[in-house]
Amino acid sequence: MRHNSSPKIRLVLLWHMHQPFYKDMVTGEYRLPWVRLHALKDYYGMVKLLDEFPQVHQNFNLVPSLVAQIQDYVSGQAHDPFFDLVSKPPAELTPSDRRFALQYLFQANPVNMIGRYPRYRELWERYRATCDRPEGPEAHLVTRDYADLQVLSQLAWFDEYFLNEPDVAALVQKGEGFSRDDQQLVITKQHEILAKVLTAYVEAAQRGSVELSATPYYHPILPLLCDTNGGEQSTPGLSLPTRRFRRPEDASLQIERALDSHEALFGVRPKGLWPSEGSVSEEAVALAGKQGIEWMATDEGVLGRSLDFNFARDAGGHLSPDGAERLYNIYRYEKGDTRMHMVFRDHRLSDLIGFVYSGMPAQEAANHLVENIRNSARPVLERGKDAVVSIILDGENAWEYYPKSGREFLRRFYSALQTDPGIEAVTISEAIARHKPDGFGQLQRLVPGSWIDANFNVWIGAPEDNRAWDLLSEARDYYDRHAQKVSEAQRQLAWEELLIAEGSDWNWWYGPEHHSANDRDFDELYRKHLSNVYHALEGVPPEELSTPIITGVVRPGYIPQTAYVRARVDGLVSGYFEWMGAASYTSDQRTSAMHGKQFLLDAVFAGLDTDSVSGRLDFQHGVPEGAYRLMVNFEVRRDERDRKSPMESYRLAVDAQGQTLQKWVLSNGEERRKLATFSSDNGNSNTHGVEVALGEIFEFRVPFDLLRAQQGSRIRLRFAIWREHLPVDSLPLEGWIDLFAVPEEELENNLYIFSPHE
Repeated sequence: MRHNSSPKIRLVLLWHMHQPFYKDMVTGEYRLPWVRLHALKDYYGMVKLLDEFPQVHQNFNLVPSLVAQIQDYVSGQAHDPFFDLVSKPPAELTPSDRRFALQYLFQANPVNMIGRYPRYRELWERYRATCDRPEGPEAHLVTRDYADLQVLSQLAWFDEYFLNEPDVAALVQKGEGFSRDDQQLVITKQHEILAKVLTAYVEAAQRGSVELSATPYYHPILPLLCDTNGGEQSTPGLSLPTRRFRRPEDASLQIERALDSHEALFGVRPKGLWPSEGSVSEEAVALAGKQGIEWMATDEGVLGRSLDFNFARDAGGHLSPDGAERLYNIYRYEKGDTRMHMVFRDHRLSDLIGFVYSGMPAQEAANHLVENIRNSARPVLERGKDAVVSIILDGENAWEYYPKSGREFLRRFYSALQTDPGIEAVTISEAIARHKPDGFGQLQRLVPGSWIDANFNVWIGAPEDNRAWDLLSEARDYYDRHAQKVSEAQRQLAWEELLIAEGSDWNWWYGPEHHSANDRDFDELYRKHLSNVYHALEGVPPEELSTPIITGVVRPGYIPQTAYVRARVDGLVSGYFEWMGAASYTSDQRTSAMHGKQFLLDAVFAGLDTDSVSGRLDFQHGVPEGAYRLMVNFEVRRDERDRKSPMESYRLAVDAQGQTLQKWVLSNGEERRKLATFSSDNGNSNTHGVEVALGEIFEFRVPFDLLRAQQGSRIRLRFAIWREHLPVDSLPLEGWIDLFAVPEEELENNLYIFSPHE
C-alpha cells in the first residue's frame, strides 16, 4: 500500500454475500438451488479475481447461514432436488421431472446467461412459444432437448475461471447434443467448484487481501428482533403487527452464533459486522459492541437522519462540500458503555454498480466510476482531510445483468485503482487504523433504520409482513411454553427452525415491494419452518400456517401484437384504440432480489404494419425534466426462417430537454453509420421517412427499408433512458419485445406463441 502525507481517498469496497436459508431442517431438502448456483459463479470468482490485483484490498461479508449451506453441499450431505434433476439420465426423466425442469431450469438472465449459449436460447424460445398452448410445452421437447437443457442450465452458472478450463471449454464449444459423459462432467465439476469457494476466502484473508466480516447468523433485522415497535420509530404511524415481538436475547444469540461459526471456519473472530440489510438501532449496536464487534456499516440515509442532515446531491450526483465532509468519514458512536466505529455507504456510487454500469461498455463504466469517486471526494481532500468513500452492495445478484458476469468491468476498475496514486482500496479495519485520531466523526445518537430509505418498511407494516410477524410471535411463545416437555434433540430442532424464521428474507418477498418467480416457494418454506417448530415440540401447527400469507402477485404485463399498428406519431395520448393490437410491456418495479433501481419508464408499445415498425414510450412520472436521451435498440433478422443468419443491430438515439425534442439519429451496427437524422437547430435533417415525436409520450415510426427488414423478418426492440451519460432505466428490463413481420391475419396467433423475454 502507498503512504505519503498528502490527503488520501481511502476506498472501502464491501461485497455482501447472502442467500436465504433454503434447507428444510426436518426433511433435509433444499427448496431452491440458488446457494449452489451462485457458489458456482460469484462467490468464487469475486474473491479469486483479487489474485490479479494485490494492491486492491476489499471487504467481503459472508452471512453464516450461507456459509453453512455451502459447507453442506461440500460435505455431500445436501439433498438438492434440482441437482438430482440435472444429474438424472435424460431418458429416465418422468413427466413430473420434465415439468419441474421446465419450471426451474430457465430461471436465469435471458440475455447474459441463457442468451450466451445458442442452444439454451433456442430451447428457451421454444418453451416460451409453447408454454400457453393447451398441450403444454412438454409436448414440444424430446429427450435430446432435455439432455441439452440439463447441461446448459448448469454451464450458464459456471464462473468465467472454470469456463476457461479445457474440458469445460470443450463442452461450451460442443454447444449441443450432449452425452451422458458430458452430463457427468458437469456434475463432477460442480463438486470441484463448490469445494474451492470457502478455501479461496480463507487464503485471501490470510494474505491480507480481504477482510471478512459477518452478519447475524440467519440474517435477521436486528432492530425488529429487539422490538417490532422500532418500525414505528423510523416511520411514525406505521401499521404494526397485532402481537409485539420483543426478543433482544434472540438478536444477541444470532450475533454470538455468527461470530462463533466465523471463528471456527476462518480461525479468527471477525472485527466487523454488516448488520442484515444495514439495519441498525442503538439497542442493536449495543448488543454487537458487548460481543466485541469493533465496526459496523450502514447507509448514508441513516447517518443523515442521525445528524439531522440532508445528503442532497446536485444534477451530477455530487454532494455539497459539507455533505461530502460528513459522509466520507469514519464515525465513532459513543453512548453509555457502547463504543463502535461506523462507516456509511455512498448510496449513489453503490447503485451505479448495482443498476447502471451493466448497460455501459466496461471501460467507459470503469472510467466513470473512478472519476466519480475522485470528484465525490475532492471537497474533502481540498480541506486537507482524508476521504473514506464506502461502496457497499450485493456481491452476487448484480452480475447476472452484466456480460460475462461483469468480470471485464471489475478488471478495468481494479486496474485503475491499483495504478491510481490518489486512491487506496482498503479494508475497513485498515481504514480505521490509518485514520487520523482527531479525524473521526462523533455520533451520540443513532436513528433506527436500514439501507433502504433509512426505515424498515420493506419488512414490517404491510398486511403480509405483519401477518408473518404475528405467526412468528405465536410460534416463539409456543416454544417458551412447550420446549421443556420434549427431548433435547426435539428442543434444538424447534429452536433452530425459530431462528431461521427470524431471518429477513421471508418478509423481503412479502408486502408490495418485491416479488420473484419463486414467491410461492418462499411463502411455503417460511410457513414450513414455523410448522416444524410445532411438530418438533409434538404440537399441532395453527390452521393459519396451512394458508398462504402471500396474496395476489402482479406480474409484468405483456401483450403480444395481435393486429397491425397504424398510430399517428404526434407524441399525444389520442385514445385507447390508437395503439390497439400493439405488443405492450408494462414495468414491474418489484421484480428484483436487489433494491434501489430508478424507475422512469412505465410502459412501452411496439408493432409492425406491412412496411414499418412503430413504438411508443410512456413515462412513470410524466416526461422527465432537464436533459436526457432516449434510446431504442433494434435487432433485425432479415429472414426468420434462416435461424443461423445474424441479427443486425440499429439504434435510434433521441436527445431531449423536458418535452422539447432537440435531435435524433438512426444509425446501424457497430459502425454507427447515420441512416436518418433530425436536428431542431439547423436545416440539415435527412429523416428518410422516419417519424419521431415527443410530448405527453414518445412515439416513432421507422420504415422497414432503413432496417433491411421485410415480410418474414424478426424485429426486436428495447427502450432505454440515459441521463448524465448513464443508462438509468430500460424496458423490458431483461430481454426484448419481439415482433414478427407476417400478414395481419396471422397476428392473432401471437397470443399463444410469442413472448417478450428471451
